[in-house]
Amino acid sequence: MSDQMTSRERIIAAIDHKPVDKIPTDYWGTPEITSKLMKALGIKQEIDLWKRLDIDKIITIKPTYIGPKLEDDGTMKTDLWGIKHRTISYCNGEGEYEEMCHHPLGPYSTIDEIEANYTWPSADWFDFSSVTRQCRLYPDYAIECGYAAPFYMYNNIRGLQESMMDLAIDENLAHYIIGRICDFYYDYHSRLFSAGEGKIDIAQVTDDFGSQNSLLISLDMFDRFFKPHYERFIKLLKSYDIKVFHHDDGSIMPLIPRLVELGIEVLNPIQWHLPGMDLTELKSRFGDKICFHGGIDNQDVLPFGTIDDVKAEVETCLDLLASDGTGYILAPCHNLQIISPIENIVAMYETANQLRVQR
Repeated sequence: MSDQMTSRERIIAAIDHKPVDKIPTDYWGTPEITSKLMKALGIKQEIDLWKRLDIDKIITIKPTYIGPKLEDDGTMKTDLWGIKHRTISYCNGEGEYEEMCHHPLGPYSTIDEIEANYTWPSADWFDFSSVTRQCRLYPDYAIECGYAAPFYMYNNIRGLQESMMDLAIDENLAHYIIGRICDFYYDYHSRLFSAGEGKIDIAQVTDDFGSQNSLLISLDMFDRFFKPHYERFIKLLKSYDIKVFHHDDGSIMPLIPRLVELGIEVLNPIQWHLPGMDLTELKSRFGDKICFHGGIDNQDVLPFGTIDDVKAEVETCLDLLASDGTGYILAPCHNLQIISPIENIVAMYETANQLRVQR
């Protein structure tokens, strides 16, 4: 096997459970911590950050939004779904995040009310013509393009309380809203993948079904409301030979067999410190079917642990999730935050680089 695999070759090989020259790594981080990390390392461009830390980095690209003007006054912004977000600062103003403060379908209780008062987004609101050009900018990196998250988006446009109540007591309304969300996603992604001309490697069919302790909905609810849409999306991805990446925070072990059966190929973020998410069990039950992505704890170890804690975390994940020498992409469990010390982030990648060639 060549010692000169490109980052793209390494990522794709890991997903396909083929031999790799070293276990690939990825980077997820907020803009604030990325800028802070680059400044600390004396780096001007993000691509040089990946090279400096020897990160394989899955590149995310998007089409250009050309739809109706979206409100943004610097403190409040509205997205294409009509969800309003306000900017909240934290960590003495070093970091910020967008907090949802208005759910556009929250006030309505019938399909007729929604039809009369809400404008659903359209794939016509996007210019897909730049997708191929963007892909060509990164010939040596794996390209991710596409994001469908039916349950997550349902929660966001309806409000968490209302969406969960719909699933329990208003099945017709739930099916209607989820169906409209998924119809948009399907049209959008059909055009997106066609525009990609075979250069898109990975897309997300993803969600947030997990809490810190268990699933947010029952498996029966997943089967009734979401499984048919997952089947439709995954079939679309595979018709374009695009890898299926599934992000699902939390304690989701009971759902994983269904996800594997549906055809996901990458599972993120692997919050293995949560109940039921044992690394050895995950690898033994699913390691020959899916590639794991993430694993490095971003709730406690990276922000609050010592450098030795970070090194131990990396070693454990490599030992267990890459026990067969492939099928794992090492990364933080979610976006690195401004509260994570620079030395811990650097230690994560340096330790990975020291150990991953031995797997």
